Amino acid sequence: MKVNAEKIDKHTTVLEIEVGVEEVNKAFDRAFVKLAQRVNIPGFRKGKAPRKILETRLGKDAIIEEALDIAVPETYGAALDETKIVPIAKPKFEFGQMEENKPLIYKATVIGKPEVQLGEYKGVKVEKTAYDVSDKMVEEELATLQQRHAKMIVVEGVELKNGDFAIIDFEGFLDGVAFEGGKGEGHPLELGSGSFIPGFEEQLVGAKAGDNLTIKVTFPVDYSPELAGKDAEFKVAVKDVKRKELPTLDDDFAKEASEFETLEELKADTRNKLEVSEKARVEREQNEKVLEQVVQNASVEIPEMMVEQRALKMINDFSLNLEQRGLSIEQYMEYAKTTPSALKETYKGPALNSVKTDLVLEAIANAENIEVTDNDVSGEICRIAAMHKTSPKEVLDIMIAERRLNDIRHNALLHKAMKLIIESAEK
Repeated sequence: MKVNAEKIDKHTTVLEIEVGVEEVNKAFDRAFVKLAQRVNIPGFRKGKAPRKILETRLGKDAIIEEALDIAVPETYGAALDETKIVPIAKPKFEFGQMEENKPLIYKATVIGKPEVQLGEYKGVKVEKTAYDVSDKMVEEELATLQQRHAKMIVVEGVELKNGDFAIIDFEGFLDGVAFEGGKGEGHPLELGSGSFIPGFEEQLVGAKAGDNLTIKVTFPVDYSPELAGKDAEFKVAVKDVKRKELPTLDDDFAKEASEFETLEELKADTRNKLEVSEKARVEREQNEKVLEQVVQNASVEIPEMMVEQRALKMINDFSLNLEQRGLSIEQYMEYAKTTPSALKETYKGPALNSVKTDLVLEAIANAENIEVTDNDVSGEICRIAAMHKTSPKEVLDIMIAERRLNDIRHNALLHKAMKLIIESAEK
């Protein structure tokens, strides 16, 4: 086999591949064997029909197509290995005549993965960020804990305000007709919580127990498909008004709300936990700055196709997320007043950054001869399982079924490269 590579732009190469007579004849031999096993010809056992009869029965084009299906993947793959091109999409083929006892010459136009010129990636300096846990932060955490242990008491003759609980009966109507799932009795609704349909809670402010109201709202676009974006009317009866009675912040509260005996011990533990959380947040932000700096230090010209592919993947992920909430991407675009092309344009910036980051991390892994072990793959599977709150076995089964184990290995490789630059950074 002979390969001639002609670069026609920064990312595109035309490979002219010549397959020798011997390889061509072997492809035809294998093609006849495969076809003979698939075709029943009267008078012959399966796989035993002579070539001439098989060719007459199937036609010459079918034999040639089968031979090409055998010869091209093998020789094209070998050509990529020889030229060290990593394609980012399927090639465009141009075939010459395919005949027995003659060489086959064909062309493959390939868009290859771009080369990355790495800049500084070890010992990157980022400004050290201090973290501070103030008394106010501790007080806010204790106030949250106070809220969780508050008791609800009925208050008479008062107007509802944010923070109050309205105990309501309600029924919703679309164009005067009650809709399924729009009715409730004795429902406790905290005003200002944002837990109900937007605009609903605000219209309860000022109402008292015993009041009957008509509340008009518009369902949000990401609501269930049968209600999304529609105007509705709710008949509401306020049964009771309840307010939280906060416990006093003292030693008794500490005993009730925690494992500590005194309020001072509870405060000390709260500060401790906040310090751990703040330290993790600052470290996470610094790591992001390190990676951002490393990516900025590198230079690479990225084919538009790679950016488009990543943008489409991001849109597909977004679409799946919408489906889990009962909304289609088409409905979203309708309510958001956008189009497929405008949506794709929105994702191009993040997609470009995502592609460049991956390419830089791959280049670092290559420069540092980083290898992925089975333990690394297991760790990546466990990380994904923890993120999705499922078992590692379930993740592994899905990855095997979808033939995505290579994706797992690739992700593990990127994480190892990221770990290397973060551990070497000066923070």
